[in-house]
Amino acid sequence: MEPVDIDESGVFKYVLIALYREDGGTDWLVRGHAWGEYHDDIYQSTLSEASGKGLDTECRGGGRIKHDPTNKEIFVYGYSVGYGRADHEVACGLIRAKYPDYKVHWSNEGY
Repeated sequence: MEPVDIDESGVFKYVLIALYREDGGTDWLVRGHAWGEYHDDIYQSTLSEASGKGLDTECRGGGRIKHDPTNKEIFVYGYSVGYGRADHEVACGLIRAKYPDYKVHWSNEGY
């Protein structure tokens, strides 16, 4: 499963997901989409995909992402009412790997 799957532009909710590998290790996934009315909508989609591959997951929080491709900037912020605040620093590290030429930054402020 790809570490980062987010919409190509806009402001949307995201979740940080722990993906438990068969060897006992943990990988991290960032999923963010405008179609998700709730953070759980996004998590359930990934849970379904992972379960179909025999993998276990856990949602480790959420927030929002503002993706501005024109200015090559991604801002991660806020929290999920249902899952709490994700570790935005972990999320940003994953996002930077996919978007190395972007300014990727975060804040715990906002909803």
